Amino acid sequence: MASRTPQVAVVGAGAAGLYTALCAARNGARVTLISGPPLAGSSSWWAQGGLAAAMSADDSPERHLRDTIAAGRGAVRESAARVLCDEAPQAVDDLTRLGVRFDADREGRLSLGLEGGHSARRIVHAGGAATGRRLVRQLSALVAENQSINVLEGRRAIELISDTTRCRGVRLEDGTAIVSGATVLATGGAAALWSRTTNPAGAIGTGLLLAYDAAATLADLELMQFHPTAVAAANGADGFLVTEAVRGEGARLLNRAGERFVDELAPRDEVARAVQRQMALTGAPSVDLDMRHVDPALFPNVVSALRQAGIDPEHELVPVAPAAHYMMGGIATDTDARATLPGLYAVGECSCTGLHGANRLASNSLTECFVFGARAARAALHEPAPDPAAVEAHTQPPTPPALTQDSREALWHHAGLERDGAGLRTLACDPHPLVRLIAQSAMARAESRGAHQRRDFPALDHELDGGHITLRAGRDPMLQIWD
Repeated sequence: MASRTPQVAVVGAGAAGLYTALCAARNGARVTLISGPPLAGSSSWWAQGGLAAAMSADDSPERHLRDTIAAGRGAVRESAARVLCDEAPQAVDDLTRLGVRFDADREGRLSLGLEGGHSARRIVHAGGAATGRRLVRQLSALVAENQSINVLEGRRAIELISDTTRCRGVRLEDGTAIVSGATVLATGGAAALWSRTTNPAGAIGTGLLLAYDAAATLADLELMQFHPTAVAAANGADGFLVTEAVRGEGARLLNRAGERFVDELAPRDEVARAVQRQMALTGAPSVDLDMRHVDPALFPNVVSALRQAGIDPEHELVPVAPAAHYMMGGIATDTDARATLPGLYAVGECSCTGLHGANRLASNSLTECFVFGARAARAALHEPAPDPAAVEAHTQPPTPPALTQDSREALWHHAGLERDGAGLRTLACDPHPLVRLIAQSAMARAESRGAHQRRDFPALDHELDGGHITLRAGRDPMLQIWD
């Protein structure tokens, strides 16, 4: 069995994985970066949102923190949210030093956007709604040039190497063992488990199952954020995300009578439910997004994608409806991205620090990749040196679970914007293990809060404020209060 022994192994080459690898290498570590798709082929490439950071004179990290807590509906882990808000400006500055060109005005000041739930303009973009593309392209180039980073493209992790006391690396599908002092999962989210989604097909929570099978704790799997403005059309654009920044520049949501029905810049859970109510009232499959008065030059890739699908947003209304977009839950970590299994770290959407609570504040997710990626890289350097002798030979790799369309449809039907006990009990018997874990988590939260809306428990239960539903192999779901 082939093996390699870097100090830090990073699984996933989206924004979180690329930046974590770079930070670890800049701090002197030997790094192996494992990427299923080629570099610059990750889900982050498609990210339209920017980075939320208090960068203007009339804003502050404290104000950003207040907005994050308000959006999170009483479930935000304040210590994690404070880390993000305090360190976000440093992340933007570091990315600028790394060569990322953020949008600026003629005087060189950052052009800051406004999105739902924010009380100030604080969204930093690169190329308008092409932020993910710009970030991943630049970070991929830097990773490829860095002599301390060994990139394994087209390789997939299938198992964490663990002796129940700590994670000692990761095993690839060809049997190669990457033995490392620290292993960082940056494998992305799980929104593509739902049949209607804004995410690419690969976002099915692979890293979450790797961690769970190694006895690490997961948290908040019931909290999936549904984006209110995904295109609803049978023209090749179905599920295409129309960024929230479009509404920040004046786009309006209209019902079938052509009337506004919601504050477009309210937090996402509120807007998504308002859209769903309109669809239920009229029986229509969508509502309309009116962006005819928005400058198309601000969102060239959105406008181009819509036109390719036969929709001219300068002259036509855009049909939109909610879609699964971002999982607030994931691998439970502390504020240095450490999982409960020593030696294991998680950053980006596969992680759960608790900072998002029950409803993510727009554009905090990209910021999270960089703030906690830097923290993970620093903390990983203090892990014990890798010990190849501690890894036993393993000849039969586990078979990854198959995801069927039936499971995806069942998850959308029984754990969509609204759910109830009967449907969740059906899901708890689904063939896919992560679908079952999501159902167990949702059944354990017997209330409605943020992105989790129970028809049979419609009220918010203040006894659950600050609570997080956690799961670990061999144990029933537990409610934990995090500091």
